[in-house]
Amino acid sequence: MGGIFSDIALEGADNFRFERALRVRGFACIAGADEAGRGPLAGPVVAASVVLPRDCEHSLFLDSKIISHKHRVRLFSLLKDIGARIGVGVVSAETIDSINILQASLLAMKHAIADLERGAGEADFILVDGTFQIPLSRPQLTLTKGESKSASIAAASIVAKVERDALMDDLDLDYPVYNFRRNKGYPTREHRQAIVRYGPCPAHRKTFRGVKDFD
Repeated sequence: MGGIFSDIALEGADNFRFERALRVRGFACIAGADEAGRGPLAGPVVAASVVLPRDCEHSLFLDSKIISHKHRVRLFSLLKDIGARIGVGVVSAETIDSINILQASLLAMKHAIADLERGAGEADFILVDGTFQIPLSRPQLTLTKGESKSASIAAASIVAKVERDALMDDLDLDYPVYNFRRNKGYPTREHRQAIVRYGPCPAHRKTFRGVKDFD
């Protein structure tokens, strides 16, 4: 991270410093983008993009991995209440198998930006969690561990996680033997044992280790 952002990289724990600096530089609509579901053996990868109101209590939005499900749901509801702009993108297990999980994650974020912009104008800068930019001709900054550095990315991580968990709960109704409601498709011992016993279902990622051996 350098260039125009080198002067704010050392400002400590303020998780709105990138958004604030971008506004000073003339960007009016700054979206954070993140995904959930790169590691599971089943289900889609889900991405979200969020534009936070500039006067919101940004410090409330933290990395989704360090807060409880109930807290994530409350914050998701808060985002709607404060008028945050939200977009969601979903890429199926089948597509993950065909283009690989990295490309599927970037595609999901591209879909999330398109969903955010539908009928509400273009985001003019994107803060992206990770090290790879979204395949869009838009100014972007990638941030490793971006959920801890940008409230907008943290908010996107919350939305992506809540949306994906809901989709896995739906898949649990179709394929109850894998207990997706509890494991969300991650490679828990119970989940791996169910794959051994029953084989993979259509929601499984057939190219992933732990699945392809039993397909």
